[in-house]
Amino acid sequence: MHKILICDDEKDIVSALRIYLEAEGYMAVCTYSGQEALDALEKDGEIRLVLLDIMMPGLDGLAALAQIRERSNIPVIFLTAKSEDTDKILGLNLGADDYVTKPFNPVELLARVRSQLRRYLQLGGGAQPEGTLSVGGIRLDDARKEVTLDGEVLSLTPTEYEILRLLMLDPGRVFRPDAIYRAVWREEPYGAESTVAVHIRHLREKLEIDPAEPRYIKAVWGQGYKIEGRKTREERER
Repeated sequence: MHKILICDDEKDIVSALRIYLEAEGYMAVCTYSGQEALDALEKDGEIRLVLLDIMMPGLDGLAALAQIRERSNIPVIFLTAKSEDTDKILGLNLGADDYVTKPFNPVELLARVRSQLRRYLQLGGGAQPEGTLSVGGIRLDDARKEVTLDGEVLSLTPTEYEILRLLMLDPGRVFRPDAIYRAVWREEPYGAESTVAVHIRHLREKLEIDPAEPRYIKAVWGQGYKIEGRKTREERER
């Protein structure tokens, strides 16, 4: 039974989310401000996902997320009352893994929760070892769920890890944004292009000396993204 943190200053929304989550077998931790959410994460190491409202008085969701990302890669799904793409992209830019627009569909929200939890728990070591992928100075150890660049360990979110792994499985192949979205999010690619672009930019910021002139992850105009370099696969002892 996984614990999920809910943070929204509207108590009716928190109450509704708690009902939906508990009906699915999750445990809900309810908070009503960004600071309360940070305090709860600090005290409870068993929380596995955060549902975080953006617009809150005091410490809002964006500021809270910035502090969460300083210490954890736990999945964060933003709850936003706004539907503009700029607001969604802003949340992703700050490290959110996904977003749901209010008023939200409970079925959709629960599907996104399951998807993010599945990816996060697999990243924590539930999957069986599959060997090591290398492209240039990038090394991805899928058994340890660890990525290094020139020997230095990188801190990637679960979503960033899955996108990088997908690209590294077939260097040189161009992946369309909708194909990346289907493979990583396991959903139909509504709004895939902007969502994938934000995560690609985050990866470049962590992988590239100059993200504006990438050595590894490159865009093919009008088609998608690819990673360049020779791939080697080292089978690890079982």
